[in-house]
Amino acid sequence: MIRVFEKLRRRVEEARQTPAPGPSASPGSGRARQRNLFEAAAVYVAACAENDVEKSAEAARWVSPEALGFGVNELACRAVIALARERDESPQTVARTLLGLPAA
Repeated sequence: MIRVFEKLRRRVEEARQTPAPGPSASPGSGRARQRNLFEAAAVYVAACAENDVEKSAEAARWVSPEALGFGVNELACRAVIALARERDESPQTVARTLLGLPAA
């Protein structure tokens, strides 16, 4: 689990050092679209899963590192709960399996 957060921290640091593109405006509005932390977390995690460094760096710029960490944690919890229900297993069993850890 520590490796996951270390990877997240490195990606956020990389994103902070990469110059941000101009604001993405919604069509016809002339205003930048505000992103929330859950949208940033969803895009960030999906991009990491697809090994899309540019997209993960972009999503990391949408919110603070702390907010992104919170969103990623919330997404992980929801995903583990959903998989546990689907597999009829405990969340701990599912989490350990996903991380390649032996059964507790």
